[in-house]
Amino acid sequence: MDKILEAVMQSTYPMYVKQSLARRVIEASKQPIDSEQCWSMLELSTKLFFLGESRFARETAREVLEVYGRYHPEEFEEFFNVRFILNLLQEGYGSLGKRHAFILDYIHLGLQFVSEKPSTEDIFRLLRVEVLRIVCERPNLKICVRISKLLTSYSQCIPMGHHQVLFCQQLIRCLGQFHCHSEDEEGVIQFLDQVNRVSGLLQNIWKLETSLILPSLKELFAVISSTDELETPSNSLASVVQYIPLELMEGVVRNLANADSITDAQMMTAINRMIDWVSWPLGKNIDKWIIALLKGLAAVKKFSILNEVSLAKIQKVFSKLLYPVVREGALSVLRYMLLSYQHSPEAFHLIIPHVPQVVSSLSNENTNSAASCLEQLAELVHCMVFRFSGYPDLYESIMESIKKLPVPNEDRIKQLLGQNAWTSQKNELAPYYPRLVSKSDTGKIGLINLGNTCYMNSILQALFMASDFRHSVLCLRDSSSQPLMMKLQYLFAFLEHSQRPAVSPESFLASSWPPWFTPGIQQDCSEYLKYLLDRLHEEEKTGKRISQTLAQTSSSLQSKKTLLGNRTLIEQMFGGRIVTKIRCLKCQCVSAREEAFTDLSLAFPPSDCNKKKLPQAPNSSSPPEGEVGPYDAHTKPKAHPLQTTDCLDDVRWQQKIEENQGKVSPAEALKIHGKDSTKDKDENNCMVVGIRNLSTANSFEKAGAKKCSLALSDLINHFLCPEMLTADNKYRCETCLSLQDAEKIVELSTGPRYLILTLLRFSFDLKAMKRRKILDNVSIPMILKLPIHVPSSPQPENASIERGSRYASMKVHQSATYDLCTVIVHSGLSSESGHYYCYSRECMDTVSHKPPSADMKRSPPDKHLDMEIQWYLFNDTRVTFSSFESVSNITSFFPKDTAYVLFYRHRPYGLPEATQDLEAAKPHGDTSLNKELMEAITKDNIKYLQEQEKEARNTAAYISPLLKSPLWWQDFDKDSDDDGSSGGLGPSAGGASGSFHGLVF
Repeated sequence: MDKILEAVMQSTYPMYVKQSLARRVIEASKQPIDSEQCWSMLELSTKLFFLGESRFARETAREVLEVYGRYHPEEFEEFFNVRFILNLLQEGYGSLGKRHAFILDYIHLGLQFVSEKPSTEDIFRLLRVEVLRIVCERPNLKICVRISKLLTSYSQCIPMGHHQVLFCQQLIRCLGQFHCHSEDEEGVIQFLDQVNRVSGLLQNIWKLETSLILPSLKELFAVISSTDELETPSNSLASVVQYIPLELMEGVVRNLANADSITDAQMMTAINRMIDWVSWPLGKNIDKWIIALLKGLAAVKKFSILNEVSLAKIQKVFSKLLYPVVREGALSVLRYMLLSYQHSPEAFHLIIPHVPQVVSSLSNENTNSAASCLEQLAELVHCMVFRFSGYPDLYESIMESIKKLPVPNEDRIKQLLGQNAWTSQKNELAPYYPRLVSKSDTGKIGLINLGNTCYMNSILQALFMASDFRHSVLCLRDSSSQPLMMKLQYLFAFLEHSQRPAVSPESFLASSWPPWFTPGIQQDCSEYLKYLLDRLHEEEKTGKRISQTLAQTSSSLQSKKTLLGNRTLIEQMFGGRIVTKIRCLKCQCVSAREEAFTDLSLAFPPSDCNKKKLPQAPNSSSPPEGEVGPYDAHTKPKAHPLQTTDCLDDVRWQQKIEENQGKVSPAEALKIHGKDSTKDKDENNCMVVGIRNLSTANSFEKAGAKKCSLALSDLINHFLCPEMLTADNKYRCETCLSLQDAEKIVELSTGPRYLILTLLRFSFDLKAMKRRKILDNVSIPMILKLPIHVPSSPQPENASIERGSRYASMKVHQSATYDLCTVIVHSGLSSESGHYYCYSRECMDTVSHKPPSADMKRSPPDKHLDMEIQWYLFNDTRVTFSSFESVSNITSFFPKDTAYVLFYRHRPYGLPEATQDLEAAKPHGDTSLNKELMEAITKDNIKYLQEQEKEARNTAAYISPLLKSPLWWQDFDKDSDDDGSSGGLGPSAGGASGSFHGLVF
């Protein structure tokens, strides 16, 4: 019978003939046959099973073996003996090697017919040893699948005792080397199925013996934490995680996080590879284990590992949101990584460029999974923008992409942020703040945030960008009488010449710290600025007083010359003067008091839009230039809340109009000023600080029905307008010797070189009994023109003369022109929280300015002179290019981000006589620093280069290898690691992909 079957297999008959003949032989084999014939048939079928040239031959051999095993069991048991099996496993069969999958298939086939025979125990004993040997030799995936299939069917073949532990550990090692090399969908699915079969064997073994789980996990961690592997362990290991009982998680994570034997490099390697497991499809609980380990590391304050891992992997995790099969786990890990990384915006900023693309792709998907992911992603973005406010240039695009999605309330945001932070002790995270690789493309240098010190950083950058002040500070020679000024010079010199991307202002902070400030708590930048300027002023003033006393100079001429020289640098740069006058309405007598100021605090007009707010000026939504003057409109004093004015002239003319009701028309009243006041801006589009014209006042109620907006001129008008002192606030007149109704007037008598304006946005709400922030948008002009009241001398042709009052002396109204150079923005809802950053530019004179004559019309280029100067955005360590458009629109895009402190620089012509001696009116060349300061900067620059070289070596040593992806990952891991760019996230914005890899992973 064996000869017949062999002849059939070798014949050239058609296949159907062969099949028919083979079927007859198989049927005949079911009949009683002598032992010799059985052995012949078993030998032939074994040969065909292993060496058959066609699938038909092997399938026929299988059927023959099954028939003889079922119908001739004694002969089959005698043939299928331990020695034969051992020979197959150790020598193979003929030309078929011992590691061929057919060997295990054959053994698996034969066991079903001898499993209940007396010899079976010997076979099982042999197989327990041999399967362990095979697994230790690191077989390929096909062999492991056969072993899993065999041991799943016959648990008696599973190694026992300590061999069982070793078997589980070695099987995990095998899983770590399996990689998918197929590019087609069918091949990938087959690979996933095979891996799951192998990991399923571990699950079966763990069910039988739970004590094997922890040793297996120890081996798993050893594989993924190894820093010596030439090849990255396969993500196939993720298939094991789903079978680990969650009740073991807490103990396992605690032991790993506290193990002294595990180095930081090993832990970092392990957690990086675990995060890569997010890409493994259909794996359960992978995200839970990753998050648990991250939390465990945070609990033991291993922040360096968390920092490195978050920055290295957050983009890759974010990219997986595009793929539905791994989206849920990826979103969980991303959520924790973002919400826990609260000490710095660096991790969040890494994914910002990709958010619009992912949002667009998810929006086009139209599935419940995508919709849920979109809502959670939008919530995450709002939380991050709330936590790291002050980056409008980065956030504008992402806020636009999620504008149609639900916005979480502030309580929800605070809840999420409060539950997930690594630590509440911010000083513990100080070493892990953003590390900048290189200097900003702007050439400017940032300042390191030392723990809620953005208020100081913004002020220092604003002062540094005040070029006249910076030049004067850098030109100072060492003076022991001005230690704080010397520290400021030191800091300015580093901001000017350092090679670092950002420098630390720690030394200056320690010296300039207001004693009532609490370390680590957000402070008011305006309060800090006032304190700093006052300290610098008093320090220099004291030093000069001592010097002058020692000099004992008695010459009156010399005294006259030093009078101006006695003005401190702060007075020269930021000092102005205001005159406060109070006129008794009974005797018309006036008392006046002149005071110095370094900044003007501008309160907001009453907030009721329908009654108290000023109407929006024409074209004031984003005025590139603004002019303010005292003579373009008329209103009543402050006692009438609907109307405001800025100078005494306007009040008087308004009073004259009221006294002559019916005699002077509004139009004639406007002509008294020699100007058409129906316009808010001159022909150069400069905003006018002054009161509203009659037409505007008469239409105020109509304007109130529209959306209200404030301009800076409105706040200045409110500051300068007369105030009526009546009722409980009456004025005690020295002439009348009694309390009388009076009028209080504030005038600018001397304009500073740099005008600092603080918008008083923080107030106390008496109803709610808490501090609040006024979020009203204020239009900031590029050019500001202020009225300066000076005593009359030879009267300029273009001056407006105050007259018509028996108590008024002759005065000249000069229009002082100021150019906007800095806007400090507060982002947040209270002065005790939020974030400060600033927009700034350098305003320096490039041409000689002369006072224009009265009949000379300004040339058109002068209108756009300031638009050509580059704006910068300073946000702690981050410095970027910006524009006036960004400054103007910041509150429109981010309602919590509002202009708070403004710096304006005076244009030279028309400057009051007291300030014309400043060298700052000239362009500044390179400032020559003293020798000691230049040596300190040079030394630090060399140190920085050495630090960069050392960090590059360390990074190359243990970070770079972690970024390599397994070969079968290559299609969907082309994020930032493989192609060197940060823009590739896998599929296109529409979610399409050309391969199964791109679709699934």
